[in-house]
Amino acid sequence: MAQLQRIAIASSQFQQQQILLTQDQQHYLGRVLRLREGDRFIAMDGQGKWWLAQLEGNLARVLEALLVQTELPISITLMVALPKGNGFDDVVRCTTELGVAIITPIISERTLLNPSPQKLERWRRIAQEAAEQSERSFIPTILEPVSFSSIVNSQASFVTNQYICEARGNYPHLQDCVYNQGEITNDTQITIAIGPEGGWTEIEIESAIAAQFQPVSLGRRILRAVTAPIVALSIVAAQLESTNKVY
Repeated sequence: MAQLQRIAIASSQFQQQQILLTQDQQHYLGRVLRLREGDRFIAMDGQGKWWLAQLEGNLARVLEALLVQTELPISITLMVALPKGNGFDDVVRCTTELGVAIITPIISERTLLNPSPQKLERWRRIAQEAAEQSERSFIPTILEPVSFSSIVNSQASFVTNQYICEARGNYPHLQDCVYNQGEITNDTQITIAIGPEGGWTEIEIESAIAAQFQPVSLGRRILRAVTAPIVALSIVAAQLESTNKVY
């Protein structure tokens, strides 16, 4: 089944065991993927459902529902301070492949990028494409950019499983914190905040600690703003999947 092409559809396109294909999807399947009448492909709605479908003109007939288990056992949210240039494209693409559930673009004190609405649409499109490529069941949610101060204040009622990565300081390693955080259930959520070029300010760190964020390290080296989110999610994903820590 893995060799079949995959496309993301909206849930509303699935009707009476058929998938109503948009013109763009018809073009992509026929002209780009070179599928012909009767060829099979996989349709995914980005909300956990997959179907084996057969192309029939401007629609596809659903042959069977598929069970796919490619998601991380718990939900991971990344709060990432926007890097310069197009670096956030790589953050979205790579962390989608690694299993992130929610990405929150952050405007911090040292953030230089002021993204346009077109940027947000681009990031969501990248997440969709990366989810198709990596055989995800869910397409990650990309939220609108928000200031770090406002989102930290809104998180103040939570008390566990929130980490803020800081390159300098004597802080425990993220891997150790995840390993030692106790029982993890399917309802557990982990939030990880990653800073911008130049790092968080002291005030931002203090505000995060006051909101029950645990400062953590990603290792002894100073990572680029684009690299750090990928490393952080890799650490958590590897820990969760290698130890079967969810109960």
